[in-house]
Amino acid sequence: MRYNIFMTKTLFPETTLFLITSVDGKISSGDSDQLDVDRDWKSISGVKEGLQQYYDLEKQTDLYSLNTGRVMAKVGINERKNIPTKMPFSFILIDNHPHLNAKGITYLSGWLNRLYLVTTNKKHPAYALKEKLKNIDIIEFGKKIDFKELFQCLRKKYGIKRMTIQSGGTLNATLVREDLIDHLSLVIAPLLVGGATTSSLVDGVAIYSVKELFKLKALKLKNCKKLKHSYLHLKYDLIKKK
Repeated sequence: MRYNIFMTKTLFPETTLFLITSVDGKISSGDSDQLDVDRDWKSISGVKEGLQQYYDLEKQTDLYSLNTGRVMAKVGINERKNIPTKMPFSFILIDNHPHLNAKGITYLSGWLNRLYLVTTNKKHPAYALKEKLKNIDIIEFGKKIDFKELFQCLRKKYGIKRMTIQSGGTLNATLVREDLIDHLSLVIAPLLVGGATTSSLVDGVAIYSVKELFKLKALKLKNCKKLKHSYLHLKYDLIKKK
């Protein structure tokens, strides 16, 4: 299902990239899907004491959140068995591989108000569950997801005006490069992670020439708050091109 809509910023949801990072900008503990911030950082002295502040702030984010199937699989959604308590939040999940299986999709359907599954994979297990699980919408693309087109669809067809983004470094890079991020809300944990291949806030393809400097995005600081246990909460607006 494709949506060819005239592209203006007013047709996009207002977006905030919200994540927790180490001081050196890492959003994972290392270069492996077995390593995860939610599991790992709560065991590190000097970090675990203030970690709950991030989750408290997360509860204050938008009712619509964009993430990926890979992240959901990484945090164990596919293995969860307990019946979840229904939440008022809705997820927009990018999942081409697929990383989500039928159990994970069923769990998410029971947990969320609504699940918007975005995929290029016509064999995704969500198709077989769509009629049974009434709160699933599948947004299908061809070989590649056009994120400007997707965001327009979310705004125009589904009425999503505000959205929090909590995806991985590669997708973050794509959205930043395409000017689809409006605000940045970062919780900085007092931790150095390191590792050239450890995922960071914005990964993706590096620039290699002065001609590509236009791809860099300047920020305007809106607020800087010192939290407990040496944590910081930074808020920025991305400066848009005129």
